[in-house]
Amino acid sequence: MKRYGLIGFPLGHSFSGTYFNEKFRREGIHARYDLFELKDIGEFQKLKLLDDLCGLNVTIPYKQLVIPYLDELDQTAAEIGAVNVIKFIRRDGNLLLRGFNSDVIGFSNSIKPFLKQNHKKALILGTGGASKAMEYALRKMGLEVKLVSRNPTDNQFSYSDINGDVLTEYTVVVNSTPVGMYPQVDECPDIPYDALTSGHLLFDAVYNPPQTLFLKKGIEKGAVVLSGTEMLTGQAEAAWKIWEAP
Repeated sequence: MKRYGLIGFPLGHSFSGTYFNEKFRREGIHARYDLFELKDIGEFQKLKLLDDLCGLNVTIPYKQLVIPYLDELDQTAAEIGAVNVIKFIRRDGNLLLRGFNSDVIGFSNSIKPFLKQNHKKALILGTGGASKAMEYALRKMGLEVKLVSRNPTDNQFSYSDINGDVLTEYTVVVNSTPVGMYPQVDECPDIPYDALTSGHLLFDAVYNPPQTLFLKKGIEKGAVVLSGTEMLTGQAEAAWKIWEAP
């Protein structure tokens, strides 16, 4: 039986195990999917000893930290600087680990149908591994992108910079942080929601719960909102194609 899994910490919120194990059952695939909760990225080394392991997904906080443990990155993952899919390639008794980024596919396919003419500029809340894939995707789609951080560097906004004027200019707002994720469902990123309008598009990478407080506040102002559920399924199916490719 082939084995796949997810690394990250914590993983209590994860839907990936349920998603893939149900997929394997439904499609008659002789495989299993496990959750590997690593308290430290150094624990990744022990996973390389599992001879039945064929592939891994990577989630918070390891999408960037795992890169030094890999042998190769595909071009997209290298350009982004973050990995959420690892393929275990075994040849002649040797193991090669190749990193990919399927977040780009999942995010692009879910947000693209909702982008309108007025959506020229996007704010991405957060600067972690997910934000890098989202920034890459939005720039490929022709949007101007600005990242928002609690500790901003050059060319980034701090949360205190976000005011009504900024939100008038940036009509796409993407939450790439885990703020609002179960069990902290009463939390949301600190932005002036009163400045949102029906011309705004809000996307939340969080998928548990399906409607976060961030999205609820957008709905109250008439904004179009998208949860991370479709991105989750899109990136998962793209990961499966990567693992199954020759």
